[in-house]
Amino acid sequence: MGIVITGATGQLGRLIIADLLAAGVPADGITAVARSKERAADLVSRGVGLHIADYDEPDTLTRAFQPGDRVLLISGSEVGRRIAQHAAVIEAARVTGVAQLAYTGVFGGPRADFQLATEHRETERLILDSGLPYTFLRNNWYSEMYAVNELPGILAQGAVVTNVTPGSRIATATRADYAAAAAVVLREEGHLGQAYELSGDTAWTFEEFAAEVSRRSGRTVVHTSLPGAERAALLTSAGLPAPFADVLVDVDEAISRGLLAGTPGDLSRLVGRPTTPIADTIAVSLAAQTG
Repeated sequence: MGIVITGATGQLGRLIIADLLAAGVPADGITAVARSKERAADLVSRGVGLHIADYDEPDTLTRAFQPGDRVLLISGSEVGRRIAQHAAVIEAARVTGVAQLAYTGVFGGPRADFQLATEHRETERLILDSGLPYTFLRNNWYSEMYAVNELPGILAQGAVVTNVTPGSRIATATRADYAAAAAVVLREEGHLGQAYELSGDTAWTFEEFAAEVSRRSGRTVVHTSLPGAERAALLTSAGLPAPFADVLVDVDEAISRGLLAGTPGDLSRLVGRPTTPIADTIAVSLAAQTG
């Protein structure tokens, strides 16, 4: 039995492999599935196996798995193309007869009714229809999306700009938190047939986020909530393609409906510790920016 990670050279995949190695899983018992040798060179240098494959080329996946393997399908990043990509991985896993197919989906699973969740819901259906032993890792949003990726712009504008209704909450966790959970379900028994709703322990508002950024940076930052159409226009004027701008506006509407506010505690129970507070992620990000 081996552990196979698809999309292994992405940020999440690398963290999962690091957690597996830290937990004592032998490097030669882990296979990274990646598109190129170059991107996986650091993993190979640590003794991790490598299989070159591409979600868009199903033939490259046929020898990625062995019977009895535990496989993690990390969802693709190309919105609009992911159902076919994921289906290729699922079929390869089914034909091979893997012992577990874990999948990184979206918080809420079948109850997530926003656009970005559509491909995740369909992927879960394909996995169920395949008859494979499964584990669903339904991740909420990454804290880094706001506290790292968007922070420079937030500080420059003095505002967190969304179309989220003021007072609405979101329960993010860090990429490292989600990676730790994935490593647990891949190396331990007892997770087959489970759907874990993974989120931070505490849901926060964008007003609270802005106040924390203000407190830690010494700059005044506020939350500005725009109507959806205005937010979409703002995003497209900044160069975002209109379809993707619509997806982001739709996510904010889902936050306003409370769909990403749940704190069931699955994540902290799996990893055996509290999830990382958003304030800590803000602090680390600000320290990195200031050197």
